[in-house]
Amino acid sequence: MAFTLYSLLQAALLLVNAVAVLHEERFLRHVGWGSDQGIGGFGEEPGIKAQLTNLIRSVRTVMRGKVTILCSNNLVRQVLLLGFH
Repeated sequence: MAFTLYSLLQAALLLVNAVAVLHEERFLRHVGWGSDQGIGGFGEEPGIKAQLTNLIRSVRTVMRGKVTILCSNNLVRQVLLLGFH
């Protein structure tokens, strides 16, 4: 199997899907990455942990519906391609 742009896009889709399905109360809070963790004061630069938490929350908010559609489309495409080989 060759390394192609399509396989790179599939890997990126799977990573975004993994971030989109993370549940804050079941997983993130148990490892110390909940929404109440890492709250800084006014005027302070947020740390890397707070920035990553905000990125995860943003991806979950924006991409959840889109990732579902893209993963479903990818699944159908893979089933159809495997059916013809």
